[in-house]
Amino acid sequence: MTSTDAYADEPDVAALAGLLADRTRAAFCLALLDGRAWTATGLARLAGVAPSTATSHLNRLVAGGLLAEERSGRHRYVRLADPGIAEMVEALAARAPRRTVPVRSLTAARRRRDLAFARICFDHLAGSLAVTITDAMTAEGLLSWDYGPALTADGAAWLRKLGITDEPTGPAPARPHVRTCVDWSEQRLHLAGGLGAAVFRHAVEESWLVRTGDTRVVRLTDAGRASLRLHLRLPDAALAPG
Repeated sequence: MTSTDAYADEPDVAALAGLLADRTRAAFCLALLDGRAWTATGLARLAGVAPSTATSHLNRLVAGGLLAEERSGRHRYVRLADPGIAEMVEALAARAPRRTVPVRSLTAARRRRDLAFARICFDHLAGSLAVTITDAMTAEGLLSWDYGPALTADGAAWLRKLGITDEPTGPAPARPHVRTCVDWSEQRLHLAGGLGAAVFRHAVEESWLVRTGDTRVVRLTDAGRASLRLHLRLPDAALAPG
């Protein structure tokens, strides 16, 4: 075919990379991994930029399909467009080069430690605790890795016993039953997809995990420690920040 009017589609990876090739926009996407909808004002404050600057960056991220916006009266909120975007951002963070940032207080050091231990990755758990849970489910025969991650028959029975369902809620598109996400702080895989979301949702509903303020950090409660010891035989050393 030689017609100059013929075209073919191909992925424009450079355009996607360009959306994240700015520290402010990257910071916005990392903050939105908490799964909540934020205002431009809140994100501007987080990144230390003017509201008008934040709005300009957010417009680009929405137009590029990384963020979705919601309106409530005069207020505009943004969130990550879907779970696949969250998993992409987490995977990029795992592969990104590390840069040194100052830790100026014990509070900041504690926050970074807690973030590495247990945090929200859009709709599932991330951090060393998430990796430990994934490893324990594998050791207990609840997950199989023969052809990629898959829930075993014993795993399905375990979910039913706990009362965990794996149907995603809300308008999110259908996802594979079991997926994994590369954990940026551990450089290993943690459970994601429909199953990861269901397990995390159950842990929150049962108050095994509770949010910590307006951050991605979640705290493992005493009830959560007891339940993970009982159901996955996790040792005490794995149930506290390092």
